[in-house]
Amino acid sequence: MPFFPAVVALACLLLMAPSVAPAEARDEARAGATGSARLALSDCRLRSEGAPGVSARCGTLTVPEDYAAPGERGITLRVAVVPTLSAHPGEPLFVLAGGPGQAATDFYSAVAPAFGFVARHHDVVLVDQRGTGGSQPLKCQLPEDPVASQASLAQLEALSRACLRSLDGRPAFYTTSVAVRDLDAVREALGIPQLSLYGASYGTRVAQHFVRRYPDRVRRVILDGVVDPSTVVGATATADSAAALAKVLARCAANARCHATFPDPAADLAAAKARVGARPVAVALADPATGAPRDVTISDDELSGALRLLSYSGASAALIPLLLHSAAAGDFRPLAAQVLLYGQKLDAHLAYGMHLAVVCTEDAPDFPPGSATSADRQLAALAAMCRPWPAGVRDADLRAPLRAAVPALVLSGEADPVTPAANGARAAAGFAGARHLVLPGQGHGQLGTGCVPELMAAFLGEAAASALDTHCIDRLRPAPFFLDYAGPAP
Repeated sequence: MPFFPAVVALACLLLMAPSVAPAEARDEARAGATGSARLALSDCRLRSEGAPGVSARCGTLTVPEDYAAPGERGITLRVAVVPTLSAHPGEPLFVLAGGPGQAATDFYSAVAPAFGFVARHHDVVLVDQRGTGGSQPLKCQLPEDPVASQASLAQLEALSRACLRSLDGRPAFYTTSVAVRDLDAVREALGIPQLSLYGASYGTRVAQHFVRRYPDRVRRVILDGVVDPSTVVGATATADSAAALAKVLARCAANARCHATFPDPAADLAAAKARVGARPVAVALADPATGAPRDVTISDDELSGALRLLSYSGASAALIPLLLHSAAAGDFRPLAAQVLLYGQKLDAHLAYGMHLAVVCTEDAPDFPPGSATSADRQLAALAAMCRPWPAGVRDADLRAPLRAAVPALVLSGEADPVTPAANGARAAAGFAGARHLVLPGQGHGQLGTGCVPELMAAFLGEAAASALDTHCIDRLRPAPFFLDYAGPAP
């Protein structure tokens, strides 16, 4: 997604900032609020590929793998605090990453400029959720985007079984219901009496369940790309993705320049699907990341998977009509390049073992009957991969409607292929004083879109969600479509 360029403004603020206590003294002052701190922090730098890095204070906290047996195996959580330079900071903001399977430190270091306004007045606390990043990661090798791969359901089940056997950890204890206890343990160890939460995608499930368990310890919540309690991940993925794609193609048809260049993008989609539906298309190309020769086979599953992932971001969705037009004419190389790029990103940033530990405990039991043999490839593949996994810790009220007297800012994209705006509407109904913003033409995750960073900072300050001036949202426009491979239309 495009991130708001707050770096220059923040640099000016640093030049004018009042003198503040050294980091160690601020750590001690923060801990003194409750006198219970037991998490030592030291200087560190958070890094993510392609990002400049973020200075932080890092430490580790040991917690039980199984809270019901605290004397048995312990695991280490990686914790990072990005200190504010404010002499009078507000409550800390805990940032919860998506996936499930992405580490909070990886996520934040990649998107830090989008938190520039928030970081002026709030410490940002990052806890790699158990099973990710530096917190006992549950990583294993699976095909790039395994659900969209050409592996049979039996092969996917075998791969999943091998993944399970390779893990150093008991996946039954790497679920949302356990992770919220970790967050509260970190809160206590840092001596924080009350916090706010920002959750992205799956992180919104964690945020809402934390509010359910610990409502008095939460001041405010921001949910971005919402998995509300009733959402069953994977159950409606194919329909949600198709609906988002239809919106992208309709927007092209309604745009004069896009329509003139691609007169019928829906027909291009049908033609591309017909080509790969008759027989998968073999494509030889240079790997867009390394330049090495690669052979890629595009089946209907790969085509659907690539279009779903391209729809996540407004910037990449702007490529879709052009890619489909090329594919309809028989040139699948540009689309194959996108398949490779997105598959590599997933493999680099997603802990598949933790992903399956969560989905197979929290979602698969609620798949509709017949999912294992469903014509919906996405659903059948997930069901097959979950078959070997043990039932994990799942609180009985995980899916119950949430009712919380906590102010919430809820963000949705109009063309989100994975967490549609209806999810956000349901989630907002569970909070007192909630405000649900649906950003026109946008995909999954609104963190860096337009004026959203300023709105988040205002909300975490003193503004009630209902009082936020959101006229800037009305002026947002989706990224312009690419009319050729030279770049987007002006």
